[in-house]
This record gives sequence, C-alpha cells and structure tokens, in this order.
Amino acid sequence: MVRISNYQKRTTEEGKEFYILELQGGIEVVKSQETGKLYMTARKANMSCTFDELTCQSLIGTELPGSVRKVECEAYEYTIKDTGEVITLSHRFEYVEQEAPVQTAEKSKTTIEEFMSKAPSGNSFSTNGQLVH
Repeated sequence: MVRISNYQKRTTEEGKEFYILELQGGIEVVKSQETGKLYMTARKANMSCTFDELTCQSLIGTELPGSVRKVECEAYEYTIKDTGEVITLSHRFEYVEQEAPVQTAEKSKTTIEEFMSKAPSGNSFSTNGQLVH
C-alpha cells in the first residue's frame, strides 16, 4: 500500500500553477553502504494531479493499492539538502499500481480411467422408477 503523505504547489515553465501529491510506500530495512548498519526508510514518489489545494489537503492519509518502485532513468544531478553535496543519480522512484491477481483454473491430474474406476458399478439410475439407497 502507498499513502498520500503531503502535497506541494508547483509552477510550470509557462507560469501555470498545479499541485503534486507526495506518495510514501511501506517501510523497509536497508543496510548502510558506509557503516554497514541497518536503518529503516520508506520510498517516496511525487505524482501530479488535477486537484485544487483543498482537495489535496483532504487526501492526506488516503491509501492506494500499489507500491513505490525504483526505476532506472537518464543520469541527473541531485543536491542533498542537508549537506549541499551534489551527486549524480540514474534512478527515480515512481508509483506503480497494484496488478490484479490472475486466476487460472488448475487442470486435474486425474485421468478419465481413474475417475470412472471410482464410480459405482452397474446402473446407478432406478430401474423401477423409485429412488432407493
């Protein structure tokens, strides 16, 4: 499941304002590459929407079926807010809808001969018109 955790106002290059919803996936345990210690995190992704600000506010806390997945993309520079360090990334996180489970009928392994061997022998229908067990 993914939860809408916040929203932000953005502006297009043409100056038109719109909103994005911030989506957060479930928690996961990750091992630090530097220290080797485990820590918890949650993947986040942004999704544009056509909602006004009031609707965006009311959607905070709403859960959606799906997940936030890491997707490879063209390399780009990213500035870490806390340190100001500029790093190059070649992935982004995006929301992926939950796929409906595909149910297929399971074929029986019983042969017709096995099935018929377990059937009562003789005529199982009444010969005199009366149902008798």
